[in-house]
Amino acid sequence: MKKLIVFTLFVLAINIFAQNPEAVLNKNHKIDSSAVVIPDEFHKRTSQVITQMLSSYHYKKQVLNDSLSSKIFDEYIQNLDNNKLYFLKSDIDEFETYRLQFDDFLKEGNLEVPFKIFNIYKNRLDERIKHVRNLLSTEFDFTVDESFVPDRKELPWAISPEELNELWRLRVKSDILNLVLSGKDQKSSAEVILKRYQNFHKIILQYEAEDVFSLAVNSFTQVIDPHTDYFSPAASDNFNIAMKLSLEGIGATLRSENDYTIVAGIVAGGPAFKSGLLQEEDRIIAVGQGEDGELVDIIGWRLDDAIQLIRGKKGTTVRLSILKAKDGINGAPQEIKIVREEVKLEDQAAKDEIINIRNEGIDYRYGVIKLPSFYTDWEGHRLGKPDYRSTTRDVKKILDKFKTEKVDGVILDLRNNGGGSLQEAISLTGLFIKTGPVVQVRNSTNIIEVENDYDANVYYNGPLAVIINRFSASASEIFAGAIQDYGAGIVLGENSYGKGTVQNMIDLNKIVPVSNKKMGQIKMTVAKFYRITGNSTQRLGVQPDIEFPSPYETEEMGERAKPSALAFDKINTTQFSKVNEYEDIIQMLLKKHDHRMKTDPEYQIHLDEIAEFNANQSKKTVSLNENQRKEERKLAEDRKKKREEERAKLTGIKIKDKKEVEAVKKSEPDFDLKESGRILTDLILSKVG
Repeated sequence: MKKLIVFTLFVLAINIFAQNPEAVLNKNHKIDSSAVVIPDEFHKRTSQVITQMLSSYHYKKQVLNDSLSSKIFDEYIQNLDNNKLYFLKSDIDEFETYRLQFDDFLKEGNLEVPFKIFNIYKNRLDERIKHVRNLLSTEFDFTVDESFVPDRKELPWAISPEELNELWRLRVKSDILNLVLSGKDQKSSAEVILKRYQNFHKIILQYEAEDVFSLAVNSFTQVIDPHTDYFSPAASDNFNIAMKLSLEGIGATLRSENDYTIVAGIVAGGPAFKSGLLQEEDRIIAVGQGEDGELVDIIGWRLDDAIQLIRGKKGTTVRLSILKAKDGINGAPQEIKIVREEVKLEDQAAKDEIINIRNEGIDYRYGVIKLPSFYTDWEGHRLGKPDYRSTTRDVKKILDKFKTEKVDGVILDLRNNGGGSLQEAISLTGLFIKTGPVVQVRNSTNIIEVENDYDANVYYNGPLAVIINRFSASASEIFAGAIQDYGAGIVLGENSYGKGTVQNMIDLNKIVPVSNKKMGQIKMTVAKFYRITGNSTQRLGVQPDIEFPSPYETEEMGERAKPSALAFDKINTTQFSKVNEYEDIIQMLLKKHDHRMKTDPEYQIHLDEIAEFNANQSKKTVSLNENQRKEERKLAEDRKKKREEERAKLTGIKIKDKKEVEAVKKSEPDFDLKESGRILTDLILSKVG
C-alpha cells in the first residue's frame, strides 16, 4: 500500500476540461435509424481481459455465475430503459431467455446478445419519436384532472403499444405543462419538447460499437461494486485529463437518474461552489452557451453527452436551467449563470472565521475552519518547496491565528467534504493527538496495514467539535472517525456518506499490450478502510455523537443506497490511548441539546424546511391540471416567504428582496454551525463544573 493515496466520494468526475460544448450534437457520424450496431472483434478480447481482471483482483473476488448473470441482465436493461418507457413487456419476455447467460457472454467475449438488445432499444426509440411528433401536432387540455408518474422504475412494463402510447401522452403533456407554467405558450413549448426528443434520438443514433460495449461491460462492473468502472479509450483520456486537477468548467460531479442529469457533488473551490447557485441533488434540465445562447434541453440525454455541453473553456459562461432538489417534482425551473474557471488549489484551501455564540448568558468566541477537501500540492512537495500548500500546513496557520485571537474553542466543518489525500487526513489527525494509529487498510489479499501518526507534538488540545453531513466521505470519515475514537473532540451533524473503499486505475494495455489499438482502463476497488476500533467506515459511515436532523434518510443517501456496495464488517482493534473519555459527558450534552431544540424558534423553522423537503421528495405523482399546479406552487412560495420573514425577525435584519435574503444567509452562521457552538459551550461548562 502506497503511503500517498488520494480518494474521494465521487465515482464519476465531470469531464470539464476544455472542448467545444456543441460537439456532442454535431458529431461527424453517419446517422441512420435503420443501421444495426455490431460488436468489433477487438471487443471480444477486451471483454475477456476485463472479466479475468475483476474476477481475480477485485477486492470482492466476485465469481461470474448464473446468480451474478441475472443481476448483470437487470442492470443492462435498466441502463438502456431505466424508466420503462421504451421496451414492451413482450421485448423483456424475449430477453429473459438470456438472463442466465450474460456471465458466459462476458467470459467468452460473445457480445451478440447485448448488441441485439441495444438495436431493439434503438428501434423502440425511433417508434417513440414518431409518436411524440403526432402528440405535439395537437394542443393539450390542462383543465382535465389527470396525473403523471415520473418515476416508473417500480411499475410494470407496458403490455401493448397502446398502453405505451398512453404513458407517453401523459409524459409529453407533463413536459408541455412544465414549460407553460414557466411562461411559454403551447406552440413554443411543443417546439422545445420536439427538439428535446429529436436531440436525444440523434445522440442514440450516433452510438458506435464502443459505446454499446461500454454499456454492456459497465453493467457487469456496477453489480460488483458501485465504484468499479470500465473506461473506454476515449473516456480514459477524458478521465485522465480531469484528474490532473486543471479543471476548467463549473466544478461539479454528475450522475444520471430517471432521464435527468443530477448534481452528485460540488467540487470544493470551483465556480459552482463559490457561486452557491447549485447544490447536490439539483437536476439540470437544459444548458446554454454564453449570455444568450439557445438553451439546449438535456432531459433523457446520456450523461457523457450532457457533460460535454456543460464543460468548456475557462472564462466562458454557461447557463443552466435547473430544478432545485428542495422543490421536488412540482418545482419550477430556475435559470442560473456560472462562469467556467480553473479549480485552483487555493480555492480548495481551508478557510477560517470567528463566530460569537451566547449561551446561558455568557459570550463565547469560536474559531471555525471550513475544510472543503483534503488537499496537498504534490508538485511542490516533490520539488521540496518550503512553502508548498497542504491541508495540515494551512490548518496549523489557522490554529496559530486562533491562539492569537484567544478563541474559546475550535469547530472544524467537514460538511460536503468528499475526501482527498489520505496522508493529509492522517497528518491532520496528528495535530490533535500524540503518536498512534489513525486508520487501518485491508487489501484484496487480506493483508492489513496500519497507517500511523508519528509526530508526538499535539498542536491543539482545546475544545474541539467536528461537523459532518451526508456528503462527508472517505478522508473526511477517516479524520472524523479518528477524532471520535480518540476522544480528541466531539463529532456533530448527520451520519456521513459511508465510502470506505479504495480504487486503483489499471491501464488494460499494460496488461495485454496491443500495438495498434487502445483497450481503455478499469477503475477497480482494491482495498477497504477500517477505523482504529476495527469498524469499517463502509456503508455505516461515521455516526455523530449528537445527530442533527437531516432532509436525507440514511438508507436513501450514501453508500447504503447502492445495492452492490461492499458490506460493513469489522477487523481487530488496534492499540491506542484515548485523549478524553466523552461517553458520559455526551449524554449530558445530548439532554441539553434536546431541551434547547424544544424551545428554539429557529430550530422549528429548520424542522419545517426539512419536513417540506421530505414531503416534496415523497410525492410520486404530478397533477396535469394547470390551475392545481399553480395553486401548489403558490402555496410553496407562501410557505417559503413566511419562513424567511420569521427568520428575519429572529436575526433582526429587514429582508427587502431575494438577493438580500441570500446575502444574509451567507453572512450569518447557519443553524447547525450555531448549535455546534452551543454544544461546545456546554462541553466547556461541563469541564469547568
